[in-house]
Amino acid sequence: MSWAVEEWKEGLSPRVLQKIHELESQVDKLKKERQQRQFQLESLEAALQKQKQKVENEKNEAATLKRENQSLMELCDSLEKAKQKLSHDLQVKESQVNIQSGQLNSSKKDIERLEQELKR
Repeated sequence: MSWAVEEWKEGLSPRVLQKIHELESQVDKLKKERQQRQFQLESLEAALQKQKQKVENEKNEAATLKRENQSLMELCDSLEKAKQKLSHDLQVKESQVNIQSGQLNSSKKDIERLEQELKR
C-alpha cells in the first residue's frame, strides 16, 4: 500500500521531493507534538478531576464537622441547663436542711427546757 502513497511523487524534481520530505517530516513532528499535548491535556484534566473530588470531599467533611459541632453545642447547652437545675435543686435542698436543722435545734432546746422544768 505504501507504494501507492509514494506513486504520486514519481517524476517530481529532487528539489520538490526534498520539500515534500521536509513537509512530511514537519507533519510527523506536529502529529507527535499534538499527541504529547493531548496526553498533557488528559493528564491535567485527570488532575483537575482529582482536585475537584478532593475539594468536594473536604466540603462534605466540613459540613459533617459543622453538624457535629452544632450537635455538641446543643448538648453543651442541654448539660449547662441540667447543671443549673441541679445546682438550684441543691440550693433548695440545702435550705430545707438548714431549716430542718434549725427546727431540730429549736426542738432540742425546747426538750432541754422541758426537761429542766420537769427536774424542778
